Amino acid sequence: MIEKIQLQNILFLDIETVPCEENYQNLDPDWKVLWEQKTQYQRRDEYTPEAFYDRAGIWAEFGKIICISAGYFTLKGDIRHFRVTSFFGDEVSLLKDFNNLLNNHFDQPQHVLCGHNAKEFDIPFLARRMIINGIPIPQKLNLFGKKPWEIPHLDTLELWKFGDYKHFTSLKLLTKVLGIPSPKGDIDGSQVGHVYYIEKDIDRIITYCEKDVIAVAQVFLKLRREELLIAEEIIHV
Repeated sequence: MIEKIQLQNILFLDIETVPCEENYQNLDPDWKVLWEQKTQYQRRDEYTPEAFYDRAGIWAEFGKIICISAGYFTLKGDIRHFRVTSFFGDEVSLLKDFNNLLNNHFDQPQHVLCGHNAKEFDIPFLARRMIINGIPIPQKLNLFGKKPWEIPHLDTLELWKFGDYKHFTSLKLLTKVLGIPSPKGDIDGSQVGHVYYIEKDIDRIITYCEKDVIAVAQVFLKLRREELLIAEEIIHV
């Protein structure tokens, strides 16, 4: 029962990713062949490997993380706050900083991670990029040998499915149907690469990422039938 989990023991998270290289032409010949092979099923005959490259950010082998946003509740008496912070910039540095957050503040058995579609995307992506960059995987991301009920992860998409494995609901749709203010601003996931490489506006991406983290926390509160966060309770650090 999610009602039994103490809010302050949950770390809500979201990541933003982009292709490792700005464009297909920057790939060396081996990477081009590997990209063509990796995406053959998804592309079919509709796209060339080059035309499909703007989607490279969804694969950990061809993409990289440029922002990790995390949020957590602090409770003191009847005062509730939700603190949001972001790690951004060089991928190795941001992964190490996030690793330190997990190891130093969210490493106890009662601590859990929560995101929307995080079990399928964010958490595997984080673990794979840590391995690629030679960074030790923190215990909360290391699933080897663990039984399903021992994995310390919550997923609002999974919670909403109620066992229906065919069902996918975007965070935007879920917030709409639950009456939660939309997390989306002036960009969406498909535009992050352009904003990062062309506009070079990391602040815009951070804002977008943090809004998603807040939205996930709001969905979780709604699933527990608790009052939604108001602006005065949200603190950006």
